[in-house]
Formats: sequence, C-alpha cells, structure tokens
Amino acid sequence: MISDYFTLAIRNLRKRKLRSWLTMLGIFISIATIFLLISLSVGLQQAITEQFELLGSDKFFIMPKGQAGAPGSTGSAVEMTTKDVNVIEKIVGVKEVTYATVSNAKVEFGSQIKYYMVVGFPLEDIDFYTEISTFKADEGRLLKKGDKGKLMIGSYFKYNNVFKKPVRAGDKLILNGREFEVEGIIASIGNPSDDQNILMSIEDMKELFGTGERVDEIIVQVKQGEDVQKVADATGKRLEKFRGVTHKNSDFYISTPEELLVSFGIILNILTAFLAGIASISLLVGAVGITNTMYTSVLERTREIGIMKAIGAQNKDILFIFLIESGLLGLVGGIIGVGLGFSLSKLVEFIVVNYLGTNLLRAAAPLYLIVGCLAFSFLIGAISGTLPAYRASRTNVVDALRYE
Repeated sequence: MISDYFTLAIRNLRKRKLRSWLTMLGIFISIATIFLLISLSVGLQQAITEQFELLGSDKFFIMPKGQAGAPGSTGSAVEMTTKDVNVIEKIVGVKEVTYATVSNAKVEFGSQIKYYMVVGFPLEDIDFYTEISTFKADEGRLLKKGDKGKLMIGSYFKYNNVFKKPVRAGDKLILNGREFEVEGIIASIGNPSDDQNILMSIEDMKELFGTGERVDEIIVQVKQGEDVQKVADATGKRLEKFRGVTHKNSDFYISTPEELLVSFGIILNILTAFLAGIASISLLVGAVGITNTMYTSVLERTREIGIMKAIGAQNKDILFIFLIESGLLGLVGGIIGVGLGFSLSKLVEFIVVNYLGTNLLRAAAPLYLIVGCLAFSFLIGAISGTLPAYRASRTNVVDALRYE
C-alpha cells in the first residue's frame, strides 16, 4: 500500500515538472546554504582539533593582559619578563619552559620594503619550540643553538610572491637596517599568520629591537602523568604572588588547550547557528511555495479525488498521497541542495587553500549532516503539505465528481 502511495505521488509530480522544479527552488537553495555553512563549520572545528592534537595536551600558555595590538606592540599595558619564566621553572610538575618575544620590523629584499612580524626565542630551546610549532624545513635548515645573524622564515616568503622574486635559503634580508641571512624556509603550517613569520634568536632580537628581558608569550610543558589544569592553576597562583596581584586583578592569563578548544567550539557554534538561522528564511519561503503548489494541486485534482473516493479510497489514503507528494518535493529539493552545498563548500575550500594559503577552512560532509539535511527537507515538505492534504482528504465525493 505504501509503495502505491509513492507511485501515485511520483506520477503526479512528473505531470507537473516545471511547477515542481520551481517549487523546489526555494528548498534546495536554503538546504544548500545551510549545508555549506555547517560543512565549513565542522571542517574548521576538525582542523582546529587536529592543530591542538599536534600541539599536545601537556602544554599551556601564559600571556600578559591588556595588549592593545599585536604582542610586543607599544600598546601593551602589561609586560612580563624572563623573571616570570624563572619563577615558573621552579614550580612542581613543570618539565620545560620556553618563551617568545614579538616585534614588527621593516623588511627589505632587493629594492622592496615590507613590514612583518618577527619572533625571537632562546635557541637552546629550539627542539621544544619546534615541537610546539610543528616546524619542518622546506629548504635549508632550522636554526640551532649558537646561530647569530640568521633567520628562519615562513613559506609565505617563498611561495606567495611577497617580493618580486621568491626568498630562498641563503638569501639576505635587511631588518630595520641590519642584514640577516636566511638559514631556512619553514614548510607551510597552513595558518597564514604563522607562514608569514620571521624567526630569530632572542639575542638578535634584543640587539635589533631593544626588547631587553620582555616576554610576550610563555609556553609551559608539564611532566608526564601530571594534570595540566592543576599545574596551570598552581602556576597562576605562584605568578600572582610573585607579581603582587590577586586573581581578581591578575595582569596575565593562562590558556590550556582544552579551554582554547572549547572557546573556539562555542564561538563557531554560535556563528553557525546565527548564519543558519538567516538561511532558514529561504527555507520558509520554500515551505510556503510547497503549500501553495499543493493547494493548487488539490483544486486541479478535485474530480480525480472524487473518483478515487467513489471507487473505495478512504480519507487516510488521500491524506497520505498528498503528504508523500509534498514530502517528496522537499526531499528532492534537499538532495539537490546537499549536492549543491557540498560542491560550493569544496569550491570555498579550494579558493581558501590556493589563494589564501591556509588549510584551516575545509569542507566536511559527515553522514549525520547529509542524512539530517535530507530528513529535514522531507519533513519541511510534509509539514508544508499538511493543510492541503487534510483539505483533499475531506473533499465531499458528490461535490468532487461535479467539479469542473
């Protein structure tokens, strides 16, 4: 019996091909938009999760509060120093500590001048810093202890036409009037801000920028078996005491990977829900279109309904036929929408990877998203056709047979 309902519904939709396609237009545009937004959101969450997994769950980060601009900019209201690093090194549960200082530099190559961020860190911690940042050499080698007047630069300088010609290992860059040799090119990390960095020893950093003992970021690794959150809490209390502040007016903040991941997830979910809500407006338009089409279909087929009832069709049979028909309008629109949405998300991924140089924004198509969109579109179609289907099922046989 159910198969007969579907057969009749499909046959009726085929008779009105143009109207059916126009009716589905609003559905597949809205489903495509919703699929696109959620696909990219899920893909971004997966990419961020992968980055944190590479970083490891045994590390946390400490930065000063009140920075008005980039780390190390003159807008910083609070400053941390190597004295804070020394305090952290003595805390129970801490395995290793390193830090970085950041400043902006005028970078000259050939006859061109650009401005980029420069990061300085202790080269005796190069192995730890490399592990944190997942650095790999694309060309040349990474910096090592004892290097002076040398740089590591991101892949952006080699592959993204920053200057008239690509910067290669062995080339010379002039930073704030001082010449440095490019020792190595770092393989692309996938984050444009990281791929544009210039890295040097902390000693060169102090000489070039006069940063003294200033520290803009501290990275702490805990010992194996230690609870990261407990060590982070103990570190916070020790630093507050050392810096003469309380928890309420603390001038630094500590971030663990779990906290950062949760924060990213909440922000992405709110943003996705907001955008999907806007996209749902077109879904409402599509639902109204289905309702209108089904009402028209009921009027056109009044005599046909009367004939079906005259030969034994019950009210529920008429109801099911029209509900399935409207549901199929939504489902087919959903199938097209999912296909269109996935194609668009892949196009966005391609543009972002090839033109923006990052792999953080990617298309994801988990099974639950596909099934959910299809079920949702079928449900919207069926709900939209409920009133017309109910009206059809209540049609009087005698009046229907007289209808012209």
